[in-house]
Amino acid sequence: MELLTPAEGVLAVRLARATLEKRIGGKGKETAPLPPIFSEMRGVFVTLTLKGELRGCIGFPYPTFPLGKAIPEAALSAALEDPRFTPVRAMELAELRVEVTVLSVPEHLGVEPGERPRAVEVGRHGLIVKGYGRSGLLLPQVPVEYGWDSATFLSHACRKANLPAGCWREEGVEVFTFEGQIFHEG
Repeated sequence: MELLTPAEGVLAVRLARATLEKRIGGKGKETAPLPPIFSEMRGVFVTLTLKGELRGCIGFPYPTFPLGKAIPEAALSAALEDPRFTPVRAMELAELRVEVTVLSVPEHLGVEPGERPRAVEVGRHGLIVKGYGRSGLLLPQVPVEYGWDSATFLSHACRKANLPAGCWREEGVEVFTFEGQIFHEG
């Protein structure tokens, strides 16, 4: 995966912010033309925080849209459609912090279930856990923020999928890893 430059990361965050300002705040600010990398199909998540607390986080784990389309879609979904929160209001925008995580393509973690904690690198890998018709995803920055080790990270990814915490030890449960480039305001 070609990495975004720091300047492209700033543009990614500005694109997410401009989308929110225009749609929720009613401020029609046009964004600058985007570089070619924004035409590439990429997975992306937009995370919104307010006063240090999560306010919304939604995205696309797989590269289903060009980055220039995926970022605005994820930003609006995080602000308006995250079922854990009420929709973001215009008066919150000034204090809202926007973070964009551009993802690599998830790869199956091809080790025996008992070896999974050794194969997951906290701070580098994000996780997708799939099993019993459910799936859950946690971004690479989450275990760092909470001080989790890899086994705890795996257990929380299971919980995110509404599965028992230790189900990552089961043969029928699949684990995928991905990496992310994280860009944020401030």
